[in-house]
Amino acid sequence: MVGAAALAMVLTLAGCANDKLASEYTSADNKNYIAGDGSVTEIAAKDREKPVSYEGKDEEGKNIASADLLGDVVVLNFWYAGCAPCRAEAPDLQALNEKYDGKGASFVGVNVYDQAETALAFNKTYGVTYPSILDINDGAVKLAFTGQVRPNAVPTTLVIDKEGRVAARILGKISDRSILDTLIRDTIAEK
Repeated sequence: MVGAAALAMVLTLAGCANDKLASEYTSADNKNYIAGDGSVTEIAAKDREKPVSYEGKDEEGKNIASADLLGDVVVLNFWYAGCAPCRAEAPDLQALNEKYDGKGASFVGVNVYDQAETALAFNKTYGVTYPSILDINDGAVKLAFTGQVRPNAVPTTLVIDKEGRVAARILGKISDRSILDTLIRDTIAEK
């Protein structure tokens, strides 16, 4: 009985403790949080690796495969709902998705953590209309990029050329919508 009382007291005190890590995380200042710095890596067409093949089910259970997207530039954004930088960049990604809809670019999210219900709630909250592959069980989409320009942080945005090759990577939150806009536009214009 004494052991149970001691355990209850420890749990009560732990619940009252100041959770510094949680408060730093929710402040979105990237302290004690592995995030990219927004750096951009561009890869000239002649230096690009072989096309990357990936596929998975989206939030609604529909299959998304890289082979079905060939011929379009693909903006592939790795994210999850609890990621503060992911929430901050969602409006920019959606605005560019709308700008390029039917104009040579497709947007696909890759959710690395959440179940379908959470991903759908995020989409509703932030007005996101493009699908996201749920890559939470085996990380197959993320692993497909191993040996190339990997998505080492969340968020990471990859611009994939019409042949399925990585053309650019933004590691971390997109610092300015115009940067991604230019990467998309330039990749669409490639012959």
